[in-house]
Amino acid sequence: MMQDKTMQDKVMNAFSEQTKNMYNPMRKINALLVENMEKMTDFQLEALKAYSHMGLTQMKQATEVKDADSVRDYSTAQAEMMSTLSKKVLEDAKTMADMSMEFKAEIEKIMEESRAQAFNKAAEGKATKSAADAKPAASK
Repeated sequence: MMQDKTMQDKVMNAFSEQTKNMYNPMRKINALLVENMEKMTDFQLEALKAYSHMGLTQMKQATEVKDADSVRDYSTAQAEMMSTLSKKVLEDAKTMADMSMEFKAEIEKIMEESRAQAFNKAAEGKATKSAADAKPAASK
């Protein structure tokens, strides 16, 4: 009866360990996903704020147009603003691409760790089984 309890405990412990090993990479990926979503959201909110500020500034400048000289000044400011906007869009696109590449690298790292861990566990199991199989053969 005591052996049954010990065997049951071993099986439950093994099951618990396997479950933990199976879900650990998913937990890491989920945490990374949430962190990445937070970074992306913060970045996008800041970009939206900057673009909105540019647009509002242009609208305010448009309301100040009253004569030919102010039209010329406004047109010059528009050209400068478009140049600034183009640069900002390119910088923001590069930043988003860098963030995406960093996220991809982190996912690959987690997957590689998981793959290595699974390989090591499989190798340990195979070695344990080989040792167990060798014992009865040695006692014959």
